[in-house]
Amino acid sequence: MESGEADSPIVHIRGLEKSYGPNAVLRGVDLDAYPNEVLTLFGPNGAGKTTLLRVLATLTRPDAGTVRVDGRDVARAGEFTRQMTGAALHSPMLYGHLTARENLLFHARMFRVPRRDERVAEVAGIMQIEDRLDNLARELSNGLQRRVSLARALLHRPRLLLLDEPEAGLDDTALQLLDKVIREYRHGGRAVVMTTHSLERGLALGDRVGIISSGRIAHYGETSAVEPELLRGAFPKTERNEPVDAMGS
Repeated sequence: MESGEADSPIVHIRGLEKSYGPNAVLRGVDLDAYPNEVLTLFGPNGAGKTTLLRVLATLTRPDAGTVRVDGRDVARAGEFTRQMTGAALHSPMLYGHLTARENLLFHARMFRVPRRDERVAEVAGIMQIEDRLDNLARELSNGLQRRVSLARALLHRPRLLLLDEPEAGLDDTALQLLDKVIREYRHGGRAVVMTTHSLERGLALGDRVGIISSGRIAHYGETSAVEPELLRGAFPKTERNEPVDAMGS
């Protein structure tokens, strides 16, 4: 771990609340993610993890509370937040009628990435999808679509990388690649916030751990101080806080 409590967090959340109609999904969440660290979020399905990542990615607006990325309020500085953030969420969200290359180039244009062709080739190499760039996205397996989604998240070199159950649909080779990408990406003053149901992987990769239960932070702290039994109790059952389109994490 390269940072300490004296460092300014890249993610700073206080009192975050989000509801869908009468259904409260996030209830007074306080959380920080620091430079050069991976923050792993655990919790049962429906606990609020996906909604939290969607708020950070500016895909969902918070109802109350303070949410800052790199010192700026996400609700007031949406464009800045999107430039600072790369997200590979539960759904790959690719354009199926476009090739993998076209999907990446489209994203690169949106984010004004310089030398787009070179950068697309670079992230394709990182994710080992060079030989699939000219395949239509809808023709790719779920695992390959998730690799393209992660490549897209890396394209504009965001300071904050958001990953929602990134291991889903990946084979052993791809999982090793994913772990390498996560470990390397957190350096250089960047941060990774990821959700996972894999206790072993989450503990191995995370510098800090947060447990979300019923929309609240049940535990937050450095991974080295976490008792394994505490984490095993983080998955008692599927909760019913998040709406259907936000489920999966």
